[in-house]
Amino acid sequence: MKKLAISVLLSLGLVAGAQAGDAAAGKKMAAACGACHGQDGNSAAASFPKIAGLGEKYILKQLKDFKSGARNNAIMAGQVAALNETQMADLAAYYASQTRSVGYAAKDKVELGEKVYRAGNKATGVPACMACHSIDGSGMAAAGFPGLGGQHADYIKAQLVKFQEGKRANDANEVMRDIAAKMSNKEIDAVSAYIQGLHK
Repeated sequence: MKKLAISVLLSLGLVAGAQAGDAAAGKKMAAACGACHGQDGNSAAASFPKIAGLGEKYILKQLKDFKSGARNNAIMAGQVAALNETQMADLAAYYASQTRSVGYAAKDKVELGEKVYRAGNKATGVPACMACHSIDGSGMAAAGFPGLGGQHADYIKAQLVKFQEGKRANDANEVMRDIAAKMSNKEIDAVSAYIQGLHK
């Protein structure tokens, strides 16, 4: 919990230094991104994340991390290799301005998924997901915490497993790695399904 609090404070302290992008300029560059993520950021394939409405600060960080190698993904590394910071900021602004579509939560997973998302698991030290990603899944854009509501369940599950196994390591202060390491596979599966149907 201490790492979570530190991460929030550090993220909030970095807001003033973030580069604001031009959404109109980003839209003009978005064609290449649309092949996987959808032109408006709502991917049709569950293996590709919906990037619409994730939050400008979060999207920009991910693009920079793909370019630097802090987040390992060969496809994305190739996509961002030729982009400069202004172009990445413009793309982040465009996709952050889009509205994410919402899916449906599997009925048999809603009860556990909602419990984990809203209350966590005190017995194992898992905090509530809504503490950073908000009660309705809209996230905390200013702090750089992404909106998750409506995201593909398969994608959420894959990322939680990567954090759990230490294969994704670009989270501030290892917060997501710490959380995912304490989650059971059943909890990961259920909360991922719940998030897919979560919306305002």
